[in-house]
Order: sequence, then structure tokens, then C-alpha cells
Amino acid sequence: MDQLVLGLTMVVVMFALLGSSVWVALSLFGVALVGIGVFTATEVGPALSSTVWGASNSWELAALPMFIWMGEILFRSRLSEDMFTGLAPWVSRLPGRLMHVNILGCGIFAAVSGSSAATAATIGKMAIPELKKRGYDERLMVGTLAGSGTLGLLIPPSIILIVYGVATDQSIARLFIAGVIPGAVLVSLFMGYVAVWALLNPDRVPSLDRIKMTFLERIAAARSLIPVVLLIIGVIGAIYTGFASPTEAAAVGVVLALFLSWITGSLSRESFTHALMGATRTSCMIAFILAGAAFLTVAMGFTGIPRNLATWIGEMNLSPYMLLAVLTVFFMVLGCFLDGISVVVLTTSVILPMIEAAGLDLIWFGIYIVIVVEMSQITPPVGFNLFVLQSLTGKDILYVARCALPFFLLLLSAVALVIVFPGLATWLPAQM
Repeated sequence: MDQLVLGLTMVVVMFALLGSSVWVALSLFGVALVGIGVFTATEVGPALSSTVWGASNSWELAALPMFIWMGEILFRSRLSEDMFTGLAPWVSRLPGRLMHVNILGCGIFAAVSGSSAATAATIGKMAIPELKKRGYDERLMVGTLAGSGTLGLLIPPSIILIVYGVATDQSIARLFIAGVIPGAVLVSLFMGYVAVWALLNPDRVPSLDRIKMTFLERIAAARSLIPVVLLIIGVIGAIYTGFASPTEAAAVGVVLALFLSWITGSLSRESFTHALMGATRTSCMIAFILAGAAFLTVAMGFTGIPRNLATWIGEMNLSPYMLLAVLTVFFMVLGCFLDGISVVVLTTSVILPMIEAAGLDLIWFGIYIVIVVEMSQITPPVGFNLFVLQSLTGKDILYVARCALPFFLLLLSAVALVIVFPGLATWLPAQM
């Protein structure tokens, strides 16, 4: 069957299922079943069982519930409130005030988890209750969390950069260092947008959060950040000293969060139980969606849609800039239906020759593709950050997607900046 007809059929099935209020994970399974069962000769049963088991039985996936549990512990302890207390004097004079805590917090935590969903979940657990209590605009609050959560894919250590490095035989260390400056650029873009939004909408920013303190008073207030800083140092130190892998470091984070909650007197049997059950519910929801996305990825592979699309682009003989423009649209469309790692795995082998033929640096291209994949984290129907924030806020996924739209456009701007100024991604690796 013609690939265009096949692709349109799967898109129609996807939106029909989502529009009928079927669970997102079940919608993903449904589309995959249609794709495999109707348009291929592959047996559905073996493909389904092996894919779901493979997606669920993943050591790397174990980091997700651990980091979510850590966020639940911090959420139910005094540590999350202390973080806002310590940061408030430093950002309260900036337009947007405590909204910047979302962005800075995600940027810091991204250097701990390497996961977009885990970053959005952990910082969201801490930030949403505090910002709601203080009267901040909900749409901007959700948008900053959705957009800033994507930093977990770019700021090292990054799981997707490891996958790309293995697939393209590139140095993972050079890929990690290449993500530093683009990550800082994204943080600056997000904070700049929040500042401009606040200047244009002064009536929607709480005035009570403007704290007048001297520099020494702000230093004194920052003492409440010490437990959170110790937690971050503990997790990062466990990774970079070689004591633990990123997955194992997630467990270290849980232990440290429990210990810090205990010594601050905010850990009780009730808070421990609620934190554990909350992490279980959120983790099961995300794992179910990941299993559905994995099965859809397999279905897309069997139908040959990603491979044929990539081959079609290669046959167009485009200039480097036109090639990148087409690839950006291509990855954005794929990202609407596949998780980021699947996009990289399914397309790299076909796209790599045309990238090398165009004379593009493969380290630079790794950063480019990660930023484009970041955009897919906040686009429906398979935007994992949207699902995480949907579970945290109770809002429908289209509302969360609308909140994230400005940050999607900022990510697109970052893609343009990296294309126009490739040194943003290549300068640091060149110094190694």
C-alpha cells in the first residue's frame, strides 16, 4: 500500500481514539495493532509481547520511578518550600519572579537525571503547589515546566546522546560537552521569554513576591537551600565520581531525600506512604505510555514509514540548509508519534550518509537532533512531558500542549541558532 495512505490511516486512527477519550497508552496500542495487523504480515501476538516486555524490563527505565519518588519526598517534606524560600530573594527582582525557579531548577536537575520526563516530574512536584499557593499564572507555570523539562535530554548526562553516540560511533564525552552551551542558551531563552511576558502582563504576576533584602540578607536566606544543594551534589557526585551509574544515582537521590527529610523533621510514616504511592501511580502511568510508544515504534518499523520517508528526503539532493529545514520538519512529524530515542534509532542509519555527504559535523548534528527531539517532548500525541504535567495538574493534554506552545517556538528558535551559529555546539568539543 502507498506509504502516504498508510501514514494518513494511522494518523486518523490515532486522533479518533484520542478524541473518544480512550487512554493515551491504549490509543498507542490501538494504532500499532492497526498498523501491524492490517498493513503487514507480521504476527501481532509475538510482536506485542516481546515489545512490551522489552520496554518494561529496562534497567535505564528504573531511574524514572526513583527520581519521581525523590520528587514526591521533596514535595511532601519541607525541602521544596525551603528551596523556594532560598531562591526567592535572588529571583524576586527579575520580571517573572519565581517562575524563573522552574527554569533554573529544571536546568540543575537535568544535570542529575538525564531524563526529560523525570526532570519535569520532579521539579513539577516541587514547583506546582508552591506557585499555585502564591498565585502565579497557571498557563505560564505549566509552560515553563513543560519547556524546561526538555533540558534533561540535552544537558549531560543525556541518555539520548549516548544512544546517538553509539549509533554513529561518535565520542560520548565530546557529545556531552557539546551540549553545555546550547543548554545554557535554552535556559537563557526561556528566562528571557518569562521576563518579557511578565513585563507585558504585570497584573498577572504576584506583587507580594517582590522581596526587598540586602545582599547579606539574601545570603542568609540562601541557607535554606543547603539541604537541596546537598541532595544535588550527592546525586551528581555519585555519577561523576564513578560511585554509581545515572540509574543507581537515582536510588542514591531517594536515600538522600529520605535522610534530609528525616533530619529536618518533615518525614513521617504518613508522608512516606503517600510519597511512595504517588510515585507508583505516576510511574505506572508513564511506563504504560512508554510500552504503548514502544509498540507503536515497532509497528512503524514494520510498515517502513520512517525508513521510506528518510530515503525520499535523501533522493531530493538538497543544499545543506534546505536539507536541515526538511529534516527539522521530518523529525518534528516523527516526534509527534514516536519517542525521541526511537526517532534516533529508526532514522540514523539512513540519514547519516546524507549528513556526511553534506559536510556536516556529526557532533554538531547530534546536538541539533537532540534539540529537535526536545520539541517532540511537548507536542501531542506522544509528548511525554505533556503526559507528566497532565498527571500533575489534572488538566487535559490539549490544555497542557497550548501552555507549552511558546516554549516549543523557543526550542525552534534554538534550532535556528545552532544552525546559523554551529560554534555553539562545536567550540567546546574542539577545546578538548
